[in-house]
Formats: sequence, structure tokens, C-alpha cells
Amino acid sequence: MSSSSPLALLRKLKPDNFTIALLCTVALASFLPCTGTTAVVFGNITTVAIGALFFLHGAKLSKEAVMAGVMHWRLHLLVLASTFVMFPLLGLALRPLALTFLTPELYVGILFLCALPSTVQSSIAMTAMARGNVPAAICSASASNFIGIFLAPILVGLLVAKGAASKSSLDAVLSIVMQLLLPFLAGQFLRRWIGRWVDRNKAVLKYVDQGSILLVVYTAFSEAVGEGLWHTLSVETLVALALVNLLLLALVLGIGTFVSRRLGFSKEDEITIVFCGSKKSLASGVPMAKVLFSARELGMVILPLMLFHQIQLMICAVIAQRYAQRTEGQEAPVTTA
Repeated sequence: MSSSSPLALLRKLKPDNFTIALLCTVALASFLPCTGTTAVVFGNITTVAIGALFFLHGAKLSKEAVMAGVMHWRLHLLVLASTFVMFPLLGLALRPLALTFLTPELYVGILFLCALPSTVQSSIAMTAMARGNVPAAICSASASNFIGIFLAPILVGLLVAKGAASKSSLDAVLSIVMQLLLPFLAGQFLRRWIGRWVDRNKAVLKYVDQGSILLVVYTAFSEAVGEGLWHTLSVETLVALALVNLLLLALVLGIGTFVSRRLGFSKEDEITIVFCGSKKSLASGVPMAKVLFSARELGMVILPLMLFHQIQLMICAVIAQRYAQRTEGQEAPVTTA
């Protein structure tokens, strides 16, 4: 191992610019929360920004790229099972441990996290870095996001105790359709005309994605601060939340690796399963939380997701680097036991 390896590891663990922006937004909401008329204005702006975010998600999703990996159905089923079955079951299994150290509101955030779809950008990026099956990653991550628009509110209704969510399942689904799905489908429909422009300007348009999330985080934490968020959360509770997130991620990564090898997937497919099946989307989760939960609950609900987002990026970046360093002899499919 070279002497520069520890420095390279530290660079992988360093928070990215967006995570730093999230922390600054939380700090701003803590010291200068928006209230009254300002909060109403910010709420309306946020609703429009979320619609724009999902419109761009639809416009960016290439049908050709999705079709390149669509035939690998066994892999896609395993990724979807990890995202929408294994995660919720682990969330329920961790209930006794979580409620020992966390508040019930934070545990609702853990369950909400478990119901969310996978990320698109980071799943594909990690798979590419690790030399995995990138076309299959594109298909799996995209399918997870599309299915999650319908499935996430249903899972939240099943996982979260009655009364924790502010809307009925039917109202939640209708809100998701109106605020998220319709803009997404509009983006897909218009891709044939605006797709090239969107692809050329991805570097600029990512600020619409990030800006929308930051707006939701700011308004959510402004409301939460007004409700006494930092008076009810201790440093010990935040540390416990980080440890629960780490445990959840470790279980998903370990089970995903074990099952993919037992089923005889190639190393490239294993990489795709591990990364696409272990991620949870902040970009989809924050807007969904705004639709599914009341403003009073929102800050506590998205806090576990924000923490999990950074943990998954740091841990998976290190794992991807380890996968990328494997020799050519390790590329062969793993024999089914």
C-alpha cells in the first residue's frame, strides 16, 4: 500500500460541496428561520421548485439508456427487492434498538428513509467507478425512482403508525401524482424536443435539483426550529442516529453482497446490485416528505435521510475504490453455491 493511500481515503471521506451547503442551510434555518408571511412565500416557491426538479428528472431520463439494461430482469428484481422489501423489513427489525436511543419522530424518519427509491446519479457514478455493469445500473436506478413515486407513499402508510403521517394514503398518492408524477411525465414527453438541451446543460441544471432540496430543507428546519427542534435533540441522540444509519447501511451492503454471490451473479452485476440496492434518494425523498408530512413533522423526518445521504456517499466511495482495484482474474462470474 502506498504512503498516499491514507490521504486518498481521507479525500473520499471528505464531505462534498452539496453536503456542506446542506449543513450551512440547516445552520441558517437555526439562526434565521423564516416565519409568518415569509414562510408562506418560501413554501410556494418551494412547491414550484419541486415541480421543476421532477420535470428535469423526466427530461434527463434517456429511454435508450434504460433499454440498454432492461433485459437483465433478475438483477433488476433483486435491486428492487433490496430497495422496497429488505430496507423496510430492516427498518421494522431495528425498531427496539432505535426507540431505545432515538425519539419516536426520528424513528419515523428512519422508516420513511427505508421506503424511498434508490438514487440515480450516485448509484451510476459508484457503479462506473467500481467497473460494474453501468447500463444495468442506469436501468435499475431509473426504474427504482419511477416505481418509488407510486410505491413510497404506500410503504410510508404501511410502515408509519396511524396518525404520524398528516395525510391519508389516498391523499398522499394524489398529492404525489399532482406535484411529482405529472411534472416527471411532462419532462419525459418533452424530452424529444428539449432532451439535447438538457443533456448539454446538466452541469448548470444540477443547481435546480440542489436548490430545490436546499429550499425544502430551509423551510422544514425553520418550522422545526420554531417547534423547539434543538431543545429536544441532544448530541448523544445525533450520535445514536448516525450509528443506527451506519448499522442499517452495513446490513444492506452485507446482505446484498452475500445474496448476489449466492445467486451466481458476475462481479460486475454484483457491484450494480450492491450500489443500486443500498442507496436512498435525497433528491426524491425531501420533496416526498414535504408532500406526505406536515410542516411540523418535516424537520425530524428528513434529518435521518440527510445523515444517511452523507454516510452512504462516504462509505460507498471507499467500497467502489476497493472494487476498482481488483485484478482481471476477479472479473469472472461467481459460481453459485
